[in-house]
This record gives sequence, C-alpha cells and structure tokens, in this order.
Amino acid sequence: MRPIVETIDRFGLKTRFLRKHKREVERFFLRAAKSDYQSEIAIGYQKRFEKNRDKLFTFLDFDGVPWNNNNAEHAIKSFALLRNVIRGSSSPKGMREYATLLSICETCKYKGIGFLDFLRSGRGLLSVAD
Repeated sequence: MRPIVETIDRFGLKTRFLRKHKREVERFFLRAAKSDYQSEIAIGYQKRFEKNRDKLFTFLDFDGVPWNNNNAEHAIKSFALLRNVIRGSSSPKGMREYATLLSICETCKYKGIGFLDFLRSGRGLLSVAD
C-alpha cells in the first residue's frame, strides 16, 4: 500500500498514475491466496481478501475515487447511532427528516456554529449556507 499512497500523495487520484500498481496488487492477491495461514484471524483475512478482490482496489481504475472509505464511514456513522438510540427502524419520512437535520448540523459544524445555538437563534437556512 505504501507505494500506492505515495503515488496518490504525489499525483492525486488519477488513474493514469495509479494504473502502474495493478501488477503489484495482483501479486499481493496471489501471495495471499497461496499462503498457508494457521491462525483464525489470518485465515479470515485471506477469505475476506479473496471475497472482495474485485472491489478493494477499484480506485486504481477510476479517477477521483478515494483509496479509503473515511468519507463513507463518517457519513453513515450518524445513521448507525440513530438506529442504536431508537433500537429499531424508522419510517422513510423519519429518515428524510433526520437527514435534513443532520445536514444542517454538519453545515453548522463545518462553519464553527453550535447547532443548538443555531436552532435557538431563529436564523434561516440561508444564513448558514452563506
């Protein structure tokens, strides 16, 4: 992974620069598949690599695709927390309303405005977007 990340740091998420790492990735998968691991954890990872082989290095084939899923994990974290709090499922309407509030909350966070302060202020959405 280190050479791939170094390429990304130098050239960004451009397929024409990342394409050269495809052979290294193939060698990695071949070594992982042929290895005779003994521990349950290593065997589990071996199976997981094989199962997700066609997905793990997708970013090498498309411009602008992040090599990690930090953005996706961050985006879904709030929905997972909601599910744990309500201990069940929500209606589509409830999820839309939650997504709207979450969007406003995230905008406030990025702008350095307290969410509760914003709600108490009575300011409209346009003042946050500015």
